[in-house]
Amino acid sequence: MIWRSREPRYDVASGINQGARDYQEDAITADFPVGAEAGFVVLADGMGGHAAGDVASKIVLTEVYSELKFHFANVANFEARAPEILRSVAELANETLRNHTRTHPETDGMGATLVVPALVENRLWWISIGDSPLFLFRNGKLTQLNEDHSMAPQLDLMVQAGLLDAESAANHPDRNCLVSVLMGSKVARIDCPSKPQELKAGDIVVCSSDGLQYLSNAQIEKVLSRYRKARSTEIAERLLDELVRLNDPDQDNISFTVIKVNDATVRPQQHRAEREALAVTTRPRRPTTVVTDPVLVPLPLAESMRVPAEAEAPGDPSESDGTTAAEDPAAPRPLVVPRRIAALG
Repeated sequence: MIWRSREPRYDVASGINQGARDYQEDAITADFPVGAEAGFVVLADGMGGHAAGDVASKIVLTEVYSELKFHFANVANFEARAPEILRSVAELANETLRNHTRTHPETDGMGATLVVPALVENRLWWISIGDSPLFLFRNGKLTQLNEDHSMAPQLDLMVQAGLLDAESAANHPDRNCLVSVLMGSKVARIDCPSKPQELKAGDIVVCSSDGLQYLSNAQIEKVLSRYRKARSTEIAERLLDELVRLNDPDQDNISFTVIKVNDATVRPQQHRAEREALAVTTRPRRPTTVVTDPVLVPLPLAESMRVPAEAEAPGDPSESDGTTAAEDPAAPRPLVVPRRIAALG
């Protein structure tokens, strides 16, 4: 008999395709360590053309991922101020874009959307800027959780109010124009709820760029319904198959992550004695360099490490006052020379 561990809490897979475009401007990564009770996805859809949109999406992804990885080292601390942290990492990415365009004027006008679902046990936090959708599939129904920061919602409202017909709204040239995006300037709108979405076992979360929306919500819902019991890798493959079958000559870049929630239980909090944290509480903003001349750090000897008197090197008894070097507070202590020491440049 072969022993197998329990099914992981999250079953995660990603799909990416260049579509009909000449280059890839989407950037996506998912971080769900095996056996972990938490994880997150970072997705950025770049805009601004070749050598600009792809640069913007990579900058946003790199900055947000590295910051969140740092904060997820202590998930409890992350959850205590999740919205604040998510907003701060988005602002850091925006600031990095601003600095990049200042030093590289040829990339002026580039930008990227951002959507970050962060899952902790059965709780889903997120931040989104732009039109990259975050879907929840539950009990056969697909709903979009985050706001669409494009002209599409306004055009649809005009249809409902009788000010515009449905066909004109669907084909409107400004439909995909963004009203909020990361470009290094002030961000007009941010969707970052103060409370998490509660997830249930069997839920499927899909985080994607708008390239997936060349399929209608009904088509996406149909694929998820049909393969809801399959592994996330198969669901991702089927979604890509549907887009390939669609064969749209204007197909945008496609990137998405499928997250199946296998376990929505909440673990009881462990009551542990408070102790002083040894880790830094904030991440440095300057680059890390290596000190040329290592610093010598004095290391006090523990009682158990002291050298017994009988083991000391023989000397002139008349010169000894009966106190060992380890016991003499005035005696020099051993020095530890680190192999390399990081310092802020």
